[in-house]
Amino acid sequence: MSTNRSDRRIGFIGGGNMANAIINGLISAGFARGNILVSDKCVEKLAEYKKMGLNTTIENCEVEKNCGIVILAVKPQVMDAALSDLAGDCGKIYVSIAAGVTLARIAAKLGSDKKIVRAMPNTPLMVGCGMTILCRNDNVGDDELTAIEEIFAAAGDVARLDERYINVGMAMAASSPAYVYMMIEAMADAGVKHGLPLGIAQKLAAKAVEGSGKMVLDTGISPEQLRINVCSPGGTTIEAVETLENQGFAATINSAIDACIEKGNKMDGQSE
Repeated sequence: MSTNRSDRRIGFIGGGNMANAIINGLISAGFARGNILVSDKCVEKLAEYKKMGLNTTIENCEVEKNCGIVILAVKPQVMDAALSDLAGDCGKIYVSIAAGVTLARIAAKLGSDKKIVRAMPNTPLMVGCGMTILCRNDNVGDDELTAIEEIFAAAGDVARLDERYINVGMAMAASSPAYVYMMIEAMADAGVKHGLPLGIAQKLAAKAVEGSGKMVLDTGISPEQLRINVCSPGGTTIEAVETLENQGFAATINSAIDACIEKGNKMDGQSE
């Protein structure tokens, strides 16, 4: 995080796993622990944050009062209750990480003149390899959005999208680790079936996914060409790839992403 923002106080309303991942990313990037404030109703959870050297409170309004950036890290079903604790301040930036909670819904509670950002991070933030989708309302300036980007970039990468695409981004980034875990699990199970110890089978599968993703990101070569490069004519890999194609692998992934986007759109519609 850039030096000119290192003294900006960041508050978290909700101290769950995602908040913890973001906080650890900030700390790893050198953000001052004393400039982080966490509120939560669970005193045991707050005690753990206190041990980390963070400021804590059970009052959501204290986070708003004392922090320039307020991260709403609560589940969608309790968002309205959390927002009801807040007064709404034009000098603050409010960042929601809750799925299905639109910019308009938050603005309806805090005021149409408030600075609001939606963020869709994924769980790999916990290991510093996250991907976060961001969208903003018209009250948030470029420099302010950059400040929010820096928070999430401390534990991964960031992409900006218009809100109309946020559920596509959610399906592609925030939800997709679940699909990948299913693939790793299936690959490992196949390895075990053929005699590999589970730990080795899981490592082989997980490293294949890690390395393949890095190849796409670092080489700039298309996934299609990278797949072709692995498939020798008449070889073992092309036999496996043809089986996946015949079993509808690509169509299944497409259907899963379509379903995820549709559910997100319904949730957004319900929140209006």
